[in-house]
Amino acid sequence: MVMANVKTDARLVAAVSPFDLSAVVEVAPNLEVWCQHLDPIVFGSNTGWLHPSTAIERGATGTLINHAEHKVSPEHVAMLLEQVPSDFTVCACAADIEEAAGLAAMGPTFVAVEPPELIGGVVSVTSADPGIVSGAAEVIRGASDSVGILCGAGVKTGSDVSKAIELGASGVLLASGVTKSTDPQAALEDLLSEL
Repeated sequence: MVMANVKTDARLVAAVSPFDLSAVVEVAPNLEVWCQHLDPIVFGSNTGWLHPSTAIERGATGTLINHAEHKVSPEHVAMLLEQVPSDFTVCACAADIEEAAGLAAMGPTFVAVEPPELIGGVVSVTSADPGIVSGAAEVIRGASDSVGILCGAGVKTGSDVSKAIELGASGVLLASGVTKSTDPQAALEDLLSEL
């Protein structure tokens, strides 16, 4: 696992498939592990849905919700926030400033703004559309002082991370910047280089 060789005081989180939760927690017991998605359901007839307590039992300490690749309704997000324990981290993803404001008002742990057209791309949101990062930071802070602000989409370098923080984010949400790299270890070290 790449993160095992990285020394940093930065908070690093792996958001993994529910199929991989137990395995990742086992091989990296000191790593914070989130699920990529959960559903606000009760036990019963829920084929294909992901129950929060099942993820928690397998070691998840948080989850993403409403990612561009798995959009849900605002009601879905609100019900999940009501169902999970208060110390369970929820990162609600927003495609734009308006959605970020609505999600922040619900009180998740984080709101991550990620323009869908830039996800997995070669240009970081911090240079392609810095206004969405600063604008989202402004509306999120206006809605709640306790909601953290993340940005993502095309983030690949330490410079991208530094710029995100300069624009008002408290961190970044990314995948392809590391997972698609020919040298994931070097990519992760670069992302941390300007903190």
